[in-house]
Amino acid sequence: MSGSNGISDPVTEALPFATALRRQFHQIPELGYLELKTGDLIRRTLVQMGITPIVDIDGAPTATIAIIGDVSKPCVALRADIDALPIIEATGLAYASTHPGLMHACGHDGHTANLLAAAKVLLATQDPLPVCVKLLFQPAEEGGGGANRLVQAGALDGRDHGKLGPKVDAIFGLHGWPGLPVGTVSTRPGPLLAATDTFRVVFKGIGCHGAFPHLGADPIITAAEAVVNLQQVISRQFDPTEPGVVTVGKFHAGTATNVIPDVAIIEGTIRTLTPEVRALARDAVKRRCEHIAMSGLCTAEVTFFDGYPPTINDPNAAEYLAKVARDALGAASYLPAARAVMGGEDFAYYLDQVPGAFAFVGVRPAASIAYPPLHSDQYDFNDDAFPAAITLMVELVARFANFRPQSR
Repeated sequence: MSGSNGISDPVTEALPFATALRRQFHQIPELGYLELKTGDLIRRTLVQMGITPIVDIDGAPTATIAIIGDVSKPCVALRADIDALPIIEATGLAYASTHPGLMHACGHDGHTANLLAAAKVLLATQDPLPVCVKLLFQPAEEGGGGANRLVQAGALDGRDHGKLGPKVDAIFGLHGWPGLPVGTVSTRPGPLLAATDTFRVVFKGIGCHGAFPHLGADPIITAAEAVVNLQQVISRQFDPTEPGVVTVGKFHAGTATNVIPDVAIIEGTIRTLTPEVRALARDAVKRRCEHIAMSGLCTAEVTFFDGYPPTINDPNAAEYLAKVARDALGAASYLPAARAVMGGEDFAYYLDQVPGAFAFVGVRPAASIAYPPLHSDQYDFNDDAFPAAITLMVELVARFANFRPQSR
């Protein structure tokens, strides 16, 4: 449908539609499971294209699913996340957020508009479609695990006589990426993004007057020692070639300058790429905190909270995506990801169930050496990324007969 180093005419014709729609979404950012206006705009747009949306999904009422094509054919799913972040926008754009304190600082407005534009192109150019296409407009990627709720509701497995559409054979998704120039696509087989677990440690000591520390057991100095020591989890207990992150992001203790409190609390995140290393990191954090507490005559209560699992691309799906990107956009437009990224994505839940791949699409202007990072109050999805992003989604569908999933 498109040639090497070129964007097809149908995609070019869809660009004004994608841009206008994206800027509408940008003005109405909403948090996870509260995407009411966003969901309404998605559904109205689908209806205008002649697509009947599937709504009222168990556990994810703001989600929308749409089906294009013959449900008896193999089914490929394409996903867009639709939620925003609790950030005050500082872009000064004419189409900036109209919802105080909320912002599309991760580009989900672009992902959503891109999927709708891809649907528009598919309807205009493929009759009949070579496969069934399931569009997943998913809420609550930003910490709410919306992907897991769609999985639990049956969005992938075709249960309940296809209430949410047929069984999915493969799934693909993308994310705008400030580190890549516009027009490029990047992914890799295997781990692409990390697990996103968090932890909380409550150090309990004996409070006393700050002038007489020998009369108590100081949880602050104990917790402070733990913060420093936890940096050795990665440097001394991980294989040096194994990526990992342990970051303490919160430290709460005390109410007065001359009082040693009874309790100090630290909280942080652990990022790993495999189940084995995930377990190793937890064990190390727990053991170190408990023993440091003991040495300070304190106790430590360590609690872990499961985050998203690592996003692990099916090798065949990643290679298929790479080939599609090279063929449709030109060989120079595909940049193999040399290593995984330690951020996280709930797209991982889909990849636990069916073969698929997640990819990054460049949003950095070609003439720039930097671009505002994700989750920045200055970030804005670059509309110039749409030609490559729409083409990728459309071509993943058009060439799906060439995809051979790895056996499970």
